[in-house]
Amino acid sequence: MSFRITPLTDPETTSSARRLAWLAAAADGTPVGSAFLRLFTRPGQDHLAELDLQVHPAERRSGAGSRLLVAAVAAARADGRRSIVTQAPAGSPGAAFLSARGFRTVLTFTYTRLDLAGTDPDGLTALVDEPHPGYRLAAWDGMVPDEFAASYVASRRAMDDMPMGATDFGTVVWDLDRIRSAVAAVESRGDLLHTVVAVDASDGTVTGFTELVVPGDGKGDGLHYGTAVLPEHRGHALARWMKAASIRHARERHPELGGLLTDTADINPYMSRINEALGYEPTHQAYEFQLDL
Repeated sequence: MSFRITPLTDPETTSSARRLAWLAAAADGTPVGSAFLRLFTRPGQDHLAELDLQVHPAERRSGAGSRLLVAAVAAARADGRRSIVTQAPAGSPGAAFLSARGFRTVLTFTYTRLDLAGTDPDGLTALVDEPHPGYRLAAWDGMVPDEFAASYVASRRAMDDMPMGATDFGTVVWDLDRIRSAVAAVESRGDLLHTVVAVDASDGTVTGFTELVVPGDGKGDGLHYGTAVLPEHRGHALARWMKAASIRHARERHPELGGLLTDTADINPYMSRINEALGYEPTHQAYEFQLDL
């Protein structure tokens, strides 16, 4: 089948990345697939590109996906990228497509969901009220308050040793502008960002954080973003403490919310055990694929 691959202008440019886009169309102009290539631009990740390639199920195995992939890979090489990463559900046509075209599996993620209606409010309160000597909890909506801004930026290095297997992910360098951009991106979708942090009681600095994004109408499912604790403050059950507080907030603030979603790399058993203890149940698995250029 004959396809036309058309490069598109994608307006989604942020302070940390820009995107290229292509549309695959049949001879009669009917769209059959698309590809987006996110090019990270900040130091620490400017070697990396992230691919999102989709083909309509009825048009698979007809060459459209391969044509889109050729265009995206060529663009990544032309831009001097070292690696392309992408993700596909385990056992899916997308996973088979990527494996057949030189992508290798570098990580396995397990996706889980917490049914908020099935949580025990008294149990959550007991977890949140459990003493953690030397620490206290704080929380905010949207942008970090000025009193925590500097130490919150510094606490983001807690993600630097997140288990990533063989993924050539690089290092995400955070500053206040990047945090401001991330908050703005959530707000532009009409969603709500709630952050819970563990604070060192001795000096008021942030030692760990967990982020939760909830749909603006308070319905459907919320999505956990990052959860991490600085290495020098680990071993005090702070991650579970913060996450329990985040769950309790979701229950109380958004009574129509159905559940909370999260994903964890299989090589991160510590976070997997926390999620399991809090009642999260597996829904599916996905593979992180990487193509070395």
